[in-house]
Amino acid sequence: MDKYKQEFIEFMVECGVLTFGDFTTKSGRKTPYFINAGKYKTGEQIAKLGEFYAEAIMNNFSDYDVLFGPAYKGIPLAVAASIALAKRNINVGFCFNRKEIKDHGEGGTLVGYDLKDGDKVLIIEDVTTAGTSIAETLPILKSAANVAVGGLIVSVNRQEKGNDGRSAFAVIRQDCKITPKAIVCIDDIVEFGYKREVCGKILIDEDAKKRIDDYRLLYGADDL
Repeated sequence: MDKYKQEFIEFMVECGVLTFGDFTTKSGRKTPYFINAGKYKTGEQIAKLGEFYAEAIMNNFSDYDVLFGPAYKGIPLAVAASIALAKRNINVGFCFNRKEIKDHGEGGTLVGYDLKDGDKVLIIEDVTTAGTSIAETLPILKSAANVAVGGLIVSVNRQEKGNDGRSAFAVIRQDCKITPKAIVCIDDIVEFGYKREVCGKILIDEDAKKRIDDYRLLYGADDL
């Protein structure tokens, strides 16, 4: 496993973003782990998060003009990642959408980079579980210009099946014709965290490992 992936897992634990216990997802599933990107809350943390996104983008994508961050959590991600890329001499635009269309001033839905026909867009999000948010995002981008949306980068791929038996990444790849990638996936987290001490305690002990394995037997998908 790449070093930056190991460091990212430790970073999520340090920030309280990655936790283990008993949780209920938006879909109603009882899950033994939870990723809450809303826990990033300082300038230092968001700057470091942008560095991890930039590293993953550079490792997985090479042809893009602009980063798009869907409101609301995607907004700081697009900004932080674009700054981190600029430090690596990769200068790309960023934009994001408003939840409500502005009817005064310049108006419109998008803020930031003005999308043009032919622009290559990379969507940046926190965690994708079902893939529905991407289906909602595409019309927003297509209504602005005839852009090519070629990729999606998220922090964590939960590797779960949706209601139709396909993983979120499979839905995005097959239905939206977009290439999805993640900084890390659940397999990475389990591989790195099992019996390993992080922040003064074992990240995934025997009990947590069994609960994760049981959960993944029900809902897991190996699609990356």
